[in-house]
Amino acid sequence: MDWTLLVTQLLNGVQLGVLLFLLAAGLTLIFGIMDFVNLAHGSLYMAGAYFCATVAEWTGSFLIGALAALPLTFMVGLAVEMVVVRPLYARDHLDHVLATFGLILFFDALVHLVWGPEGIAIALPGFLDGRVTILPGIEIPTYRLLIISVGLAVAAGLGYVVTRTRAGMLIRAGAANRRMLGALGVDVNKLFTLVFAGGAVLAGLAGLMIAPITEANIGMGNGILIVALVVIIIGGIGSIRGAFVAAILIGMIDTMGRSYLDDLMKLFLSDQNAETAAPALSAMLIYILMAVILYFRPQGLFQPKVR
Repeated sequence: MDWTLLVTQLLNGVQLGVLLFLLAAGLTLIFGIMDFVNLAHGSLYMAGAYFCATVAEWTGSFLIGALAALPLTFMVGLAVEMVVVRPLYARDHLDHVLATFGLILFFDALVHLVWGPEGIAIALPGFLDGRVTILPGIEIPTYRLLIISVGLAVAAGLGYVVTRTRAGMLIRAGAANRRMLGALGVDVNKLFTLVFAGGAVLAGLAGLMIAPITEANIGMGNGILIVALVVIIIGGIGSIRGAFVAAILIGMIDTMGRSYLDDLMKLFLSDQNAETAAPALSAMLIYILMAVILYFRPQGLFQPKVR
């Protein structure tokens, strides 16, 4: 076995996992606290990428673009919550789905109108565009190491905020009984607005971090949103810890499946059949995992921490 390739693919799986966590964490908080199904969460992921790309192009600095994209995405989240989401809290999930699907179409059309149909590439600064030796003979891109570090730091910080701070206590209380929380003098609407906008920032952070690798493009959040929904279903809706564990697990399964499944299937099938079947099966693995977990644990791997 090529141990260099194995370690590299494991790190690629962690990178994918932390990006999925950033996207899924905001989604699971919004669903777990507000009981709101937000299909437009991927559009906020796209917004973070485009804001970063635009400011980076203006200033010539990716770091300035990244720092500017976060408050800009926060403001978009505020606007979406106050204008579209807030009137729908009392409605059922079908209305949530229809309204936020409309937002997907709106944001895709708006991006096409403002930025055009072509994607925008983001150039990394020199100190992030190199490689780092982590073990003898094993190098990974510096930027991928940064993605992993930022993702793990955000995961630790978010877990601390939700479980150890007064803000986290209010979030958990709002998820458990929003009427009682309002009766105690807490502005529940303001709390929900801040949680929604905070989730938008997490999605935007994931979008701006992946953009230098893939480029910012229209609809970039639509496909990954499906995987993020799988993450929160497997981890347990409303559980930050569950979202993190499920995201890393899915990142590993997806990366390792695409890398090694064809070799494994060649032990049982002809080379041609294995190479034909492996890509399709590797794409199905995370959904098979979701089905198995739902069968044995319909609530997901972890009990929600914000309910």
